Amino acid sequence: MRMCEYYRALNKATIKNKYSVPLVQHLMDRLSKACWFTKLDLRTCYWQVRIAEGDEPKTRCVTRYGSYEFLVMPFVLIISPTVFCNLMDDVMFDYLNDFLLSM
Repeated sequence: MRMCEYYRALNKATIKNKYSVPLVQHLMDRLSKACWFTKLDLRTCYWQVRIAEGDEPKTRCVTRYGSYEFLVMPFVLIISPTVFCNLMDDVMFDYLNDFLLSM
């Protein structure tokens, strides 16, 4: 079963986080010195991020089969991209001078 839920009310009430996107020219300058290129498959990346404990009921979806709550970040939340990008920055910070990760 695939859950399709609209979170308009939750998205409207959510405090928006901000994420500063780097300048393209700055990234291109850094990429010009690269020797190796690779890519990461991040299709299901949001499903790797746990929702804050206690916030699960905010994602509740009621169906005829029962009531369900997300335990991980669904793509449809307005803050999902920002939360994921900030998490990636935190995780990759120690490797900043070792390689450039471009998503």
